Amino acid sequence: MTSTTPAGGSDSTVPVVSVRPIALSAPDRGEDLRVRVTAPATGHHLPVVIFSHGMSLGMDDYAPLVDFWAAHGFVVIQPTHLDSLDLPPDDPRAPLIWRIRTDDLTGILDQLDAVAAAVPGLAGRIDPDRIAVAGHSWGAQTASTLAGARVVDADGTPGESMADSRVRAAVLLCLPGTGGADLSPLAVQYFPFMSPDFAELKTPSLVVAGDADQSPLTVRGPDWFTDGYRLGPGVTDLLTLFGAEHGLGGIQGSHDTRTTDESPECVAVVQQTTLAYLRTALGLDDDAWPTARLSLAEAGEPLGKIDSK
Repeated sequence: MTSTTPAGGSDSTVPVVSVRPIALSAPDRGEDLRVRVTAPATGHHLPVVIFSHGMSLGMDDYAPLVDFWAAHGFVVIQPTHLDSLDLPPDDPRAPLIWRIRTDDLTGILDQLDAVAAAVPGLAGRIDPDRIAVAGHSWGAQTASTLAGARVVDADGTPGESMADSRVRAAVLLCLPGTGGADLSPLAVQYFPFMSPDFAELKTPSLVVAGDADQSPLTVRGPDWFTDGYRLGPGVTDLLTLFGAEHGLGGIQGSHDTRTTDESPECVAVVQQTTLAYLRTALGLDDDAWPTARLSLAEAGEPLGKIDSK
C-alpha cells in the first residue's frame, strides 16, 4: 500500500543535516562503534538506510548517494567498520572482521533510538518499520547478510543466518559473487570469507553491477557481481551499468581517489534508480520503481539496463 510521502518526496529536495561522530556502545567490539547520520532537516515518519562501506573507506565516504537519499527524505546511517581503523595483522579481531561488520549494522538497529537522539531535532521522526540496508563491495556483502545471505564455512556448508526481520529491503552495489573455485589466489589468501550462499537471501533486494568491473578477487569476469541476482530468491532486480567499473562512476565520492571510471552521468543513474527502488520496496511509492525502469528502457542512449525476475 502506498502511504504518506516523507519530507522531500521523490521529485524535490529538502535541507539536510549531518552529524558525526556518534559513538554507540559495542561491548564485544573492543571499542565504540562510530557512525555518521545524514538526515532531512524536516519531515516525519522518515525511512532509514543503514549503509556499509567498502574496504578501507568509512563514514565520510559515499556522499553522492548519502546526500541524495537524505535530500529525498531518508535518514542514512553510516558506520566506520574496523577494517578502516588500521588494525595490526596480529589483532585477534582481524579474522572475524567480516562478522563484526554485520554486528555493527545489527548494533545500529538495536540502538536506533539513541542514534536519533544524538542528532538535534531527529528524535521521534524516524519510521522504525521502514528500514533498508545498503552497501558497496565488501559493504554489499555485509548488508546482504542482514537480508539473508550466509557465509560458507571452511567445510563448504553455509554458516549461521544473520538475517534481521527489521530490514525490509536492500540495495547491494557491486555485491561479491560466489566463492570456492571462483575466487582468485589473492582472495583465497586474504578474503576467504567472501564465499556467500545466496539461497536464503529472501529480503527484497536490488543488485547494481558494472559490466566492466573486473575484480582481482575472482578468476571470472564482471558477471561475478551478478551472482546475487541469479541465485538470491529475494533479489528482484539487477541494474547493469554499461562501461562501469568498481566505482560505478564515482559513488564513493571525492574522498576516495581510486575511482577509475569517473562519470557523473553514471552516478546520477545510480542515485535515481536506487532511490526509486527504495521508495517502492519500503511502501512509500508504488509507482517509483516501475517508472524508473520504464524511463531507463526508453532512454535514447541508455547508460544501463534493468533485468527483473
